[in-house]
Amino acid sequence: MIERGAIITTGNVLTISITEEEGVPNAETRTLAEAERDLILKALEKAGWHIKGRKGAAAQLGLNPGTLYSRMKKLGISTTRQQSARSPA
Repeated sequence: MIERGAIITTGNVLTISITEEEGVPNAETRTLAEAERDLILKALEKAGWHIKGRKGAAAQLGLNPGTLYSRMKKLGISTTRQQSARSPA
């Protein structure tokens, strides 16, 4: 956005107005962590909670299984279905 403004400006001063849609999140905006958590949980459900293998959640997400395990730990997602139903900490 700044680069575009610098290119099209005709004066020495660049004024930028950021609207709510462009950069200021509102109360309804999900965080990246929430979106990532939801995506991982959906992939796990679809894969029957299998992480490894061709039909596992890691393959569905295009991730190495070790990377998926790491992200699950970071997001508070257990490797077992029953414990993961809880909300994030």
